[in-house]
Amino acid sequence: MANTEWWQRGPIDGVPALLQPVAHILLQVRESVGELVANLSEAEWNARPANVASSAFHVRHITGVIDRLFTYAREEALSPEQLASIPLEGAHLAISDVAATLGALSARVDAAIDELRKVDISTLAEFRGVGRAQLPSSVIGCLVHGAEHSMRHVGQLSVTSRIVRSVQ
Repeated sequence: MANTEWWQRGPIDGVPALLQPVAHILLQVRESVGELVANLSEAEWNARPANVASSAFHVRHITGVIDRLFTYAREEALSPEQLASIPLEGAHLAISDVAATLGALSARVDAAIDELRKVDISTLAEFRGVGRAQLPSSVIGCLVHGAEHSMRHVGQLSVTSRIVRSVQ
């Protein structure tokens, strides 16, 4: 584990100052997930103590949330592939698929950081409709929510992974 969290490690090259907190959160999400799920067994990845979401769900959901919210920030609709992936977030995760699942999260964080570097900060307050209902948000609203919602699931993953390790 690093001695400092990402927000204490200085600016991320090329990311506008106003979006540094989003970048820091996303990088912290990736690092924290890796630490929390290290060496989970297949049973632990898929366990649902007290019927809460599994560790597998949280990791997949974090990847999906970042993908979907950044899509909305770009003022794009979700693709059929993105929509089809939503119900699969809760599927059983085979131990042979763990590396690919963590790789997908890492790649999505890298892509998000690259997107943040390209955001025109003069557009941050522009309207962005979210979902089929086009609920009101903004560019910055989508970016921030993608990061904070992901971190919320890191918190849930932290509890779930600790519980399943203690009972297995």
